[in-house]
Amino acid sequence: MKKYLLATLALFTFSYAENVEDLKKELEKQREIIIKLQERLNQLEQQQEVLNQTKEKLQNLQTESSIDKILSNSFSQAKFVPDISLITDFSYVSRSLTDDTYESVQIPGFNHGFFHSHGEHGHGYAPLNAERGFNFNYSEMYVASTVDPYLDLVGLFHLHRDGFEIEEGYLQTRDLPYNLKLKGGKFYSEFGRLNKQHHHVWNFADAPLIYRAVFGEHNLNETGIQLSWLAPTSFYLLTGFEVFQGDNENNFNRNGFIVNTKKDRSGNNIKINDTKKPNLFTFFIKPSFDIGNTSILTGVSYAQGKTRINHLEDKKPHALSGDTKIYGFELTTRHTLDSYRYLLLQSEYIYRKFDGTKFVYDNDGNLKTQRLEKKQAGFYVEGIYKFAQRWRAGLRYDLINKNDVFVNGINKNLPDNMYKYSAMIDFLPSEFSRIRLQYNYDRSLFIRNAGNWERKPNHEIILQFNLAIGAHGAHGF
Repeated sequence: MKKYLLATLALFTFSYAENVEDLKKELEKQREIIIKLQERLNQLEQQQEVLNQTKEKLQNLQTESSIDKILSNSFSQAKFVPDISLITDFSYVSRSLTDDTYESVQIPGFNHGFFHSHGEHGHGYAPLNAERGFNFNYSEMYVASTVDPYLDLVGLFHLHRDGFEIEEGYLQTRDLPYNLKLKGGKFYSEFGRLNKQHHHVWNFADAPLIYRAVFGEHNLNETGIQLSWLAPTSFYLLTGFEVFQGDNENNFNRNGFIVNTKKDRSGNNIKINDTKKPNLFTFFIKPSFDIGNTSILTGVSYAQGKTRINHLEDKKPHALSGDTKIYGFELTTRHTLDSYRYLLLQSEYIYRKFDGTKFVYDNDGNLKTQRLEKKQAGFYVEGIYKFAQRWRAGLRYDLINKNDVFVNGINKNLPDNMYKYSAMIDFLPSEFSRIRLQYNYDRSLFIRNAGNWERKPNHEIILQFNLAIGAHGAHGF
């Protein structure tokens, strides 16, 4: 019996010890689980702290971007660093006409010398690619930035070895109701397709013949306002009007002048008053739509203003007073072949009508007052093929097909078949540089010889280099 009790006690003791050991192991497992849970809890708390800090930063950013914060810190330059870029253009020119001849040629009925500049609004430096040999055409500095939630400000400065010009300086609204946009300052008119584009955007190294003849070397660049409206249609439809002072010396101007009855300033004077200001009004409507991979942009433009042209200080003094109306029609199509290649066709037709009075002196210095009417028109068509990522080639045909000039009802029978052929190929090492080779055959230039017009055909080769640095806003299609 005693032995039985001892065996039972030993078995119980052994069983108890085994249970205690299992219990210890179980407690150890629970402790490890608690430690892991505690670590996980610490991680979650740390993540929550990061989330709280991020949320606080976002709230601070939202507060800083509020209108009140912007207005209160409007002089913090670090927040308003503008986009700044510099574009430089230079070329090498070879032409069959000498520089002296090129300075004296003219497009009959339109202008009388590409180097000619008049009045306070004239440009004191030569046009693009003016001389044979090397030409530093210009440097253009672009500065633009958002002013506040309401306005953007843009400035473009034309730098040349012979002068400095504020080419454009304007403000435009950011968010007017009903898809309206207001623009004010000095800028290129929306008239036509090419007029508002800067030289470095052109597909050729020079402007089309009709642009050069009608608007002059610097297109229609005016001071005033523009109000445009983007219609809420399923296709792109932009329309608007502009009101300008009217500075374009080829067509408008606003300053009056005094004409003397004799060149020696004796006798009675004729005073032509200034025009009412503003003097130039334009209107445009430009729809655009896509058909598959083809984008089509078309449009109609109209400009009207009073004309005051004072060339009384010339070798052959004359002056004009009257009214000018200009009509423009444009069509641009672009067919995309793939991510790099495309075909582009661009064309414009421009018609100008002038009705007024011409003041001119005869050989004896006596003033002659003549009734003057002009009906002139022309167009250009250019095709561009981008056949590789960095290569393009193009052809352009220019024609002035209407040049009716009537003096006292008599047609002057000026040349009206003035045309020009151009071919170009350009290489774009990057989006910031362009090297272009262009050939022109120009039969629009004449010299007045013994009362007759003598055509001066011109063969011209232009090697153009255009480079850009800095941040520049994207150009529209």
